[in-house]
Amino acid sequence: MFTNNPKLDRPQKKGAGRWIKFGIVTLLYLLFLLWVKSWWGLIVVPFIFDAYITKFIPWGWWRKSKNPAVRGVMSWVDAIVFALVAVYFVNIYLFQNYQIPSSSLEKSLLVGDYLYVSKVSYGPRVPNTPLSMPLTQHTLPIVNCQSYLDWPHWDYKRVAGFGHVKLGDIVVFNFPAGDTVALNHQMEDFYTLAYREGRRLYPNPVAMDSLTRQQQRAVYDLYYEAGRKLIRSNPQVYGDVVVRPVDRRENYVKRCTGLPGDTLQIIGGQLYINGQEVPDPKDLQFNYFVQTTGPLIPEDMFRELGISKDDQWLFPDDADSRSVLASLGLNATDAQGQPAPVYHLPLTKQMHDALSGNKRLVARIVREPAVYGGDVYPLNLYTRWTRDDYGPVWIPAKGATLTLTEDNLPIYSRCIEAYEGNTLEQRADGIYINGQKTDTYTFRMDYYWMMGDNRHNSLDSRYWGFVPEDHVVGKPLVVWLSLDKDRDWFHGKVRWDRLFKWVGNE
Repeated sequence: MFTNNPKLDRPQKKGAGRWIKFGIVTLLYLLFLLWVKSWWGLIVVPFIFDAYITKFIPWGWWRKSKNPAVRGVMSWVDAIVFALVAVYFVNIYLFQNYQIPSSSLEKSLLVGDYLYVSKVSYGPRVPNTPLSMPLTQHTLPIVNCQSYLDWPHWDYKRVAGFGHVKLGDIVVFNFPAGDTVALNHQMEDFYTLAYREGRRLYPNPVAMDSLTRQQQRAVYDLYYEAGRKLIRSNPQVYGDVVVRPVDRRENYVKRCTGLPGDTLQIIGGQLYINGQEVPDPKDLQFNYFVQTTGPLIPEDMFRELGISKDDQWLFPDDADSRSVLASLGLNATDAQGQPAPVYHLPLTKQMHDALSGNKRLVARIVREPAVYGGDVYPLNLYTRWTRDDYGPVWIPAKGATLTLTEDNLPIYSRCIEAYEGNTLEQRADGIYINGQKTDTYTFRMDYYWMMGDNRHNSLDSRYWGFVPEDHVVGKPLVVWLSLDKDRDWFHGKVRWDRLFKWVGNE
C-alpha cells in the first residue's frame, strides 16, 4: 500500500528491489546447479538469501568503518576476492586462456599464439581438485609450491556441452602420462625417463628378435625398474617425484586423429583410419635435410617460408656429420670442392616445393628417416613400429570388450590400470584383473588418439598412447593474440594477421 508521503513509500520500493535481485540471482544459481548436476550447492542459497534480504551477516561491515585505511584496504580485498571467484568459475566451466608453447601444431597453430579454449564445446568437467588457486595449473609462481589441495578430491564428471570430439578437431587435454613427474624433468613423462635412464645402465643392446615375448617383457621390466630406482634415489639430479591428479597435469594441444572404436595405422607417414586413407591437414609438416649448392640460406628466405630460428639447424662440418649425411646421399660440394651446407628443417609440402624449385640454391632435399624418431608407444612391447610406420592399433571405446593377449596387453594395460583404476597382474597361468583371472576387459571410458601436424616434432600419442575422455579439457576457438619471439616490438613482434583468427578444423 502506498501513501502520498514519499519518505514512507521509499522503503517499500527498496524492499521490493531486494526481493527482485534475490529472485534473479537465485534463479541463475539454481539453473547453474541444474546444469552441473551438483545439488550440494543448495547450501549456498541461505547465504544468498541473507545477503539480499535478512542481512544477519554483516557482509559489508568495512563500508561503515570510520577508518579510511580500513575502507581502502578492504575495498581492494573485496574486489580481488570477487575477481578470483569469478575467474575460478569462468576457467572451470566456460573458457580459459592457453598459450602455444611448442611447434607441434605448426603451421596450424604457431608458437606464441594465445587461444581462448572453450570448455562448453565438449562439456566442462567438474574439477577433481576444487580447492585451487585460479590461473595456475599445478604450481604457484615465485613461491614454487603446489597450487591446489589434494582434499577434497572429486571423481570424474562432465556436464552437458555443445558436442563431442570429432575427427580432425584441435583439442586441449591434460597430458595422460603426466600423472607422475620428476620435477627437474617436467617436460618428459616419468615412464619414458625411467626406461631411458635404466637402459643406459645396460649399454650392451639386447637382440630382441631372438627372445620370446616373456623374455622381452623381462628385459623391459629390468630397464624400467633400474631407471625408477635411479631417479628416486637421486632427487638432487632428477628432483622430487610427485603424483598429480588428472586436472592438474600439464595441458597439451594436438589434433584428434582417431576416435573411440577406430583402428588407426600409419604407413610411410600417411594416416589410415579403419583402412581408409585420411586426407592430410593443409599445413602438415615433416623434417627434411636440405643441402644447398654452397651458399647459406638467407634469413629473409627463412622468414618468407615461416621457419623460426629455433627450427633452423645447420649441420656441423665434421667427420661424423659428413658420414651421416653421405649415408643419406647428401654429398654435394660447393665451387671449392668443400661439402655444401646441410640444414635440418621442418617443411610443409608448399615449403618443400618452394625450396626444391630453387635449383640455384638447393642441391637436394631428403626426408628424415623414421628411425630418427626414437622409441614409440608402448615401450614395453617389441613391435618394430616407428613414428612413420605405426600400428594397426585399435582405440578403446566405452562399453567395448577386448580379448586380452600377450601381444596387446602392453598396449592397453595403462588404460586398465592407470586410467580406469584396476589392479592388473600377468601371472604364469594368465591375466588377473582385480584378483580375478580373465582374458577379456570391458572399457569404462572412451579414448582418443592425438597427434601434432608437425609430425616429426611432436611428442604425441605415438609416444605415450591414448587420451582418456576424462583428460579432455576443451576446444580452442580463436587466437586473440600472437607474438613472434624471433622479432622485437618495433619489427613485427605482433602477428597482426593472426589476431582474432578462428581456429578451424580439417
